[in-house]
Amino acid sequence: MRTSNKFTLTRVIMAPVVFIVYNIPVWFHIPNGNIISILSMCLAIPLLAAAELTDYFDGFYARRNNEVSDFGKMFDPFADVFLHLSMFTCFVFAGYMPIVCYVLILYREFSQNFLRMVAAKSGTAIAARKGGKVKTVFYVASCFVAFIQETIKRAQLDALWGIEMDLLKYVGWAFFIVCTVLAYTSFIDYLKNFGKILKEQM
Repeated sequence: MRTSNKFTLTRVIMAPVVFIVYNIPVWFHIPNGNIISILSMCLAIPLLAAAELTDYFDGFYARRNNEVSDFGKMFDPFADVFLHLSMFTCFVFAGYMPIVCYVLILYREFSQNFLRMVAAKSGTAIAARKGGKVKTVFYVASCFVAFIQETIKRAQLDALWGIEMDLLKYVGWAFFIVCTVLAYTSFIDYLKNFGKILKEQM
């Protein structure tokens, strides 16, 4: 396996790991303030950061080692979506992400995946475009904003420091709303550039 694809695969593998680590206190009803609840976030945050870093390294090694391939162009965005939808699922149930944003992003990502499959069948591998990359940056930022909120809650810092959690919640919602807008803006860009393939297949 190519080095770049190894990093991408690592991101896919780490997605369920972060998901499980985050949700252990939720599944076992461990209260906030408990050491296990706090340790869960202390592990989940660096794990997510490491998973996100693989997105940089797979691109770096693909260019450095001349490993850019049609497979990599499809595998990389798949890994991104796999990781971020795993995290978004956590945030919807925690109330950090508006459910309407989650559903709309699901629709977008499934539609984008369908477009990639149709294009691949026609011999065209759709690589991530600039708009898609900007969208991914906001996906990452939104994940960490939600992680900060959950860490404050589990460590009970809101009561200790007098933090207004409702205000933080609305800030987090704003991030996810921007994510949704960028997701559809980039999807329209993909349709403009590759929609002809859909028309030909239809």
